[in-house]
Formats: sequence, structure tokens, C-alpha cells
Amino acid sequence: MFLPLLRLIRPWLGAAIAAAAMSQLPAHALTAEQALAMADGDNNSRIAAMQDAVAHGDAARVAQFLNALRDGEVQHGEGRAFIVRGGAAIDPVSGTATSLPAAAEDARTNNRLRREIANALAELNLWVGTDSERLEAARAMLKGANPDRLATLEKALAQEKHEAVRAELELARSAALLGSADAAQRMAAAVQLAQKASPQTRLLLNEQLSSEQDDKVKAALKRALAEVEDKLAWGERLGVAFTGVSLGSILLLVALGLAITYGLMGVINMAHGELMMIGAYATFVVQGVFRSYLPDFFDWYLLAAVPVAFMASALVGAVLERGVLRFLYGRPLETLLATWGISLVLMQLVRSVFGAQNVAVENPVWMSGGWQVLPNLTLPFNRLIIIAFAFAVLAGVAYIIARTRMGLFVRGVTQNRPIASCMGVNTARVDTMAFALGSGIAGLAGCALSQVGNVGPDLGQSYIVDSFMVVVLGGVGQLAGTVYAALGLGILNKFLEGWTGAVLAKIAVLVFIIAFIQKRPQGIFAMKGRSAET
Repeated sequence: MFLPLLRLIRPWLGAAIAAAAMSQLPAHALTAEQALAMADGDNNSRIAAMQDAVAHGDAARVAQFLNALRDGEVQHGEGRAFIVRGGAAIDPVSGTATSLPAAAEDARTNNRLRREIANALAELNLWVGTDSERLEAARAMLKGANPDRLATLEKALAQEKHEAVRAELELARSAALLGSADAAQRMAAAVQLAQKASPQTRLLLNEQLSSEQDDKVKAALKRALAEVEDKLAWGERLGVAFTGVSLGSILLLVALGLAITYGLMGVINMAHGELMMIGAYATFVVQGVFRSYLPDFFDWYLLAAVPVAFMASALVGAVLERGVLRFLYGRPLETLLATWGISLVLMQLVRSVFGAQNVAVENPVWMSGGWQVLPNLTLPFNRLIIIAFAFAVLAGVAYIIARTRMGLFVRGVTQNRPIASCMGVNTARVDTMAFALGSGIAGLAGCALSQVGNVGPDLGQSYIVDSFMVVVLGGVGQLAGTVYAALGLGILNKFLEGWTGAVLAKIAVLVFIIAFIQKRPQGIFAMKGRSAET
């Protein structure tokens, strides 16, 4: 009873077995006809031959031939193509040595062919590359997506297992279908692209919308574009917020030193920005030392630069306090003028030593790159590390002021200098130590700034006014107020920049601070306690 059934299903069974066997066979190798077609003929036919070889040929052989064609190492003659290296001819099909015809000619390439060769080599990485290479190849396919590449994309999708690569390939396939002659396929591609919001998707939809003639497809493209815009808007808002927090963390680092020298000691130090500049140049010097004498440990130079920047600025601050400022306590206008003159001297000294041009400070490898949170939101590692560094410095300063003997002396001298002196506190030494601490923190700010911007003699001038505004807004002598003011001003400034531009944003922030101080002169947090000197 099984024989009639066997006879009935034999044709389909044989076909299924044959199909399974064929699916296990590798793609056919590069043929002599394909090699010749890629080496000789007009541009369009050669490009078509490349695409056919990439889609159906052996990836390794095709890549070898395309690399040789790109490098000018291909000749053709007597109906065959040859790879010629060092005077020896190689058969591109078998990879074995062969004889070169006497009448062989060079295979010529122009810019268009070189671009197509580069695209073809990128496509080949979809089969022979590592995970990262295949991901880059998929992204390259997305940028040059067109209907002619659908066969390649389908072949790559059929064998790809890596989820990230598959996602990029599917996006490239949808982008290629946007150029289809079938309106239904273009509409379906628009729907698929709307599900994968990214700046590249938005660009593809806009480009297709500008050239689309079919009204129904236009409507589908507009709906997809609106959906993509809605999804990307959150990434843009979060990006602005992160930029504001990043700016706030830098203002916090700069203002922490002022919170001590101005907030606790009452010294209007216009040279604070130049102390920050000294920290940045100390970082540059440490970088040069590591590059010259410790090149194997260059990526760790920043760890050595942090204490060096602190000590360099703290030493200059101590000299400044002992040599000038200790004679001017209680005379704020004279202090302001003296420190402004010192700032000019320090800037000219740096110009004389390092030159007037900006110097380059490199990021270590572990600070390069970023963390991609959303398709249109990447958080740079250097910014993330600086934010963490700013709060670590804040924690250290808070501990020193609140929990150490030095902090106790500083608070005592700040609140009532005569009584502290009567209790045996060496107020002159405390002044020097406090000013050196504030100056050293400015050096740390300069070290951090060297990782996100240019280092030059005018570095400090860009931040001195903003840092004074942070200290005044937060409340004189209040570390918590400094934190709130720095982060608040950073975020407010960046959000206003998106609406009004950078200049008007700064003006608006200044007007806000003036209005706030008029209503609350003591700042966000008022100084607690009483002083016998008031």
C-alpha cells in the first residue's frame, strides 16, 4: 500500500532533496567572463559586472580581483583578464601563475569606477568581514541604497545572524525599495522606515519626498516622516539636556575654586581664569613628557596630569596670596584691580613660554568615542568622565570644608577672624592654605577643560564671568548653591541657545540673574550664622 504513495511523492521528494543539496553548495567562483567584464568595456557594463560578481561570485576571489583593479594591477588581453604584480601574471579565477600575452593592456579606472569598487569591497565585507566590519558594510549599503543592490541585500540577510547587522541590512533593504518602480513597494518601504527612526532614515525619506510624483506615495512618505520626527525629537531634547549638564559640570569645576577664594575669603580674584589656564598648560607639559619618555604609558598621562595641574596652580595661588593679596584684605576694589593686572602678566608669561597659538592636548584612548543611547543621541566618553570628575572634586571639597581640621579653621576665620585669632588660629596661614586650595581646584578645572577644547593663553577669559555669576547666584560661600547654580545655568543656557542663538542666550541668562539677585540678594542659599564683624 505504500508503493503507490511513494510513486506519488517521488517527484516532490527528489526536488526537495536536490534543493537542500544545492542550498549547501557555496556560491560559484569568479569566472573568466566576469573578470574580463570588470576589466574591459564601458563604465556601465563594468559596474554591472561588479555587482553581479559581488552578488553571485566567490567573495574572496572577487575581493582579491577588485583590490588589484583598484590598485592598477589588472591587465587584459586575448579575451582574458590578469592580475599583474611584480611583473608576474596571476589568473584571477584559479589564483595560479600564468603567462601574460604580449598585447595585454592595462585596465583603466576613473573616479566613478573607484567609487563603485569601494562600494563593492564594502559589500563583500558582508560575507568575509568580522562583526564590526559587516556592521560598517551594512551602513555603507544604507548610504548608497538603490534597487540594483536588492539581490545583494537579500543574500546578506539570508545568512546574517548578528542582530545589529541584520537591523542595518533591513533598513538598507527598505531604503533600496524606496527607489523601486512599483508604487506599492515604495509605500511599504516608507512604512518600514518609519519604524526605525534615525537621522539617516529622515534624510532618505526627505530625499524621496522631494522627487516623488505619486500622490499616494507622497502621503505615505509625509506620514512616515512625521512619525520619524516625533521619535527623534526626544533624542534631540535629551541631547540638549546632556550638553547643558556637561556645560554645568565645567562651570561647577571653575566656580568651586571661586566659592572658596571669593565666597569664603571675600577676595575678588580676576586672575582665577589664568590659574585655570596654568592647570591646562600643566596638563600639556605632562602629555609631552609622557610622549617623549614614557610612550608605552601615554594613555595614562592624564592620571599623572591631575595632581600636577592641582599643585602647579596651587603653588602659583599661594605665591599670589603671600606676595600681593595679604596686603589688600578688606579692600575689594584694590584686590580686583591687582588680580586683573596679575592675570595680564600670567597671560603674557604663557605667551612668551609656549607661544600665542593654541596647543593640542589629546584625549587618551579610554576617553575617545561615545555611548550611543539613541540613534540620534551619542554621549561622548570625555564629557561623561568630566561630569563624574566634577562631582568627585565637589565631594572632596565638601569633605575638606566640613570634616577636616583645615576646613574647620577656614570656616572659623570666615565667620569671625578676630575670635579665631584669639583662639590660637594662625589666620595668615589659613588664608594661604585656603587660597592655594581654591587655586588648585581652578587647576583641576583647566585639566578637565583641556580634554574638551583648545588650550591657549586666553582660556580663562571665557569662563571667569560665568563662574562669578554661578557663585553669586548660588549664594556666597555655599557649595550646594554653587552646584544648583552651575547646573541650572548650564541647562538654561543650552535650551535658550536652541531658540535664540548663543549671543542672545547669554544676554537672557544675564538678565535672569540680575532680576533674581534683585529679588533675592543672598542668592539661592543664604549664609547661615552670625558674624561679630557685621
